[in-house]
Amino acid sequence: MLYSDNYITFNYEEAGEGKPMLILHGNGPDHRMMMSCMEPLFSSQDQYRRIYVDLPGMGMSPAAEWIRSSDDMLRAVKMMIEALIPNERFLLVGQSYGGYLARGLLGEYAELIDGLFLLCPCVIAESSKRELPPHQVMVQDAELLKELSAADREEFISIAVVQDRTVWERFSREILCGLQLADEAFMERIKADGGYPFSFEADAIAPFEKPSLIITGRQDSMTGYKDVWKLLDFLPHATFAVLDRAGHNLHLEQEELFKAMAKEWLSRVSNET
Repeated sequence: MLYSDNYITFNYEEAGEGKPMLILHGNGPDHRMMMSCMEPLFSSQDQYRRIYVDLPGMGMSPAAEWIRSSDDMLRAVKMMIEALIPNERFLLVGQSYGGYLARGLLGEYAELIDGLFLLCPCVIAESSKRELPPHQVMVQDAELLKELSAADREEFISIAVVQDRTVWERFSREILCGLQLADEAFMERIKADGGYPFSFEADAIAPFEKPSLIITGRQDSMTGYKDVWKLLDFLPHATFAVLDRAGHNLHLEQEELFKAMAKEWLSRVSNET
């Protein structure tokens, strides 16, 4: 579905009915990544209205000239909230850069957010300042890699910790397809202009008391796991897990653990609301 007004145009998809759940993907992919990993968590009996947006410049959402920083990107997400779920209580899910934006939303929307789920979140915007493990391959199917084109192989092995056929097929179907649509020049412009970090301290807020979940990969060489510890000080009801044999594609590489932990978070949320 496409929403458009005088300020923003964005693509989004919805599934289910009930309590809104806003779901934000990371930098590069589109909503299909999060839809593929989140939808298996729900049955027809679950009362959640899952809203999967394409961030500006990604998927089918066009880049906007006025968006020149993460502050502006956050403003765009706030416009999405005001367009789709104005004044409603909701759950918030963010992966990678989407997790960074989710933290930015807490400053204004904490009173309306009934639960927070951060998947491999970006904690420190500038990659040079992150504490990252080296890229480590835990599983590799050499025959599979020979079958891939040079471009696909490079895209896959640059991030994948588990490089087997199952993970590749999902990566191709759910992530690579979005990466191929992304306006890379748009996001590079934001980074080049020095606007990738927020202009404010995202964690300088009151503790967020609602059920939270943070899942990170032990071998995640993009956003890491050590920097996430600092988030626990203001998330007193957060479960924090570091999963071995998992990188930035954690939901593909540790699918069963991902599902189990996400469902436990949903259970905690439902018991509180």
